[in-house]
Formats: sequence, structure tokens, C-alpha cells
Amino acid sequence: MVTRVAVVGASGRLGSSACALIEQQSDLSLVAQLDSRSDLGEMLGADVVLDVTTPGVSPTVVDHAVRNGLNVLVGTSGWNEDRLRSLRTLVDAHPDCGVIVIPNFSIGSVVATHLATVAARYFESIEIVETHHAAKVDSPSGTAVRTAELIGHARSELGPVVAPHTDQRARGQQVASVPIHSLRLQGAVARQDVHFGGIGELVTVTHETLSASSYDAGILLGLRAAATATGLIVGLDSLIGLTPGADGSGADDSAGDDTSGDDE
Repeated sequence: MVTRVAVVGASGRLGSSACALIEQQSDLSLVAQLDSRSDLGEMLGADVVLDVTTPGVSPTVVDHAVRNGLNVLVGTSGWNEDRLRSLRTLVDAHPDCGVIVIPNFSIGSVVATHLATVAARYFESIEIVETHHAAKVDSPSGTAVRTAELIGHARSELGPVVAPHTDQRARGQQVASVPIHSLRLQGAVARQDVHFGGIGELVTVTHETLSASSYDAGILLGLRAAATATGLIVGLDSLIGLTPGADGSGADDSAGDDTSGDDE
């Protein structure tokens, strides 16, 4: 069976790469490529919509797709826990549809985030530094937000991390009590460092993307899973068995880089 795919955000860096990747697969067919000038109705001949737009556009794309009975794979940043709650309400109202939200299509990044959530239970001092190319329009990255949220879930019985001097802007943006520092540099692709501080020791969990090809396996895994998905699934980790909750929260009851059509 061939799954028909419409890519929204097809002119972006991640979108154009995804289109080329889809065209190479015998079980996937690229039936529509939408950009900022396209009518969303162009997606209606697809089985799955791949959304790699921008945080401001993505909710409209997902809403249109779900209300028209299409499954969606979201590779756009900005889907924090508040937005996911609203999305769950929409998906629950259309039980035959499935939406998979993936903040980062890199399997290595997902594994690194998982390792960070394991370490989070043993350190009270935790901060995230994420680095992306200068053209990335949003910050902090969706991957960093998700990492911080999962760290928060992992520490739910322990309390927030220790983050002194929060009144100073240079101390980063807090997500689930974890300070996140965003760098946007020419020459960079994507890198995340999660720093843990303990008495007399430091631990750092690092993942660095060296090429956009690192996203290929995750994109294909997500598209194939989206073809038959129902309900809301969050995170590539949920597809490869790293988290127990279908919502990616780490709870049993079931939150690109980038998104903006670029890297995560």
C-alpha cells in the first residue's frame, strides 16, 4: 500500500529535504507540496500531511488537516504542553484521526534527551545550552523545550531544579524550572548540551547534528507510523519505545527542530 503525502512548508530546508526523501520511497507518494502562498485545500488528496512550517502557522495547518479527516505528522517547533492540551481536545473530537508531533527527527537527539531525563533524577543543578544555525527563527528550540519538560516530569517527585539569579535575563529562559540558553551562529547546524552539576563533579549530555541526513530515518519512521495512527502521539521516542506515555510526557495516561521548515 502506498501512502500519499502532502508536505506543508515544502520550500523550507527541512521541507525540501523531506520531499526529496519521500520521492525515493516505493511505499510513499508525494502528492502535494505547499508553501506560504498555497491554499490549504491542496492537501486534501493526501493520506498524511507532513507539517514543517513555522510555530505561528502550524496550529492552523494541523487544525485544517484534522477537521478534514487527515492524519498529520508535525515536525514544527512551538508545540509545548499548553498547545498539546488544546490539540488533544481537537484530536479527541475526531477519533478516526491521528497526529504525531515530533520535535526532533534525529534518533540520536532523542536518545540523548532520554539519557538526560535519566540523569535528571540525580542532580539538582541542570541547564540546557542549544545551538542552531543563524537562520533559525524561533528560540528556544522545540528539542530544548521538550527536553526541559521531560526533565520536569522525571523530577516531578523531587521538585524543581536549582536555578539561581532568575531575575537576570542572561540566566536563560526557564522551562519546567530548567534554564535554556539559545545560540544562533553561522556555521552551526544543531547541537544541544544538557549540563548537570553536582558536588565536586559535572556531567554533560551532548548531541550534535552534523548533516540534515540525520533526520531521514526519523522522518520515514514518523510518516509510516502516521499512516495508521490514531489519537495524539508526541515524540520520536514514543515510536521507538523510550517513553511509556503516548503523549510523550513520561506518564501512563498519555508535548523539527526546527520547525520553521529547518532543522530541529
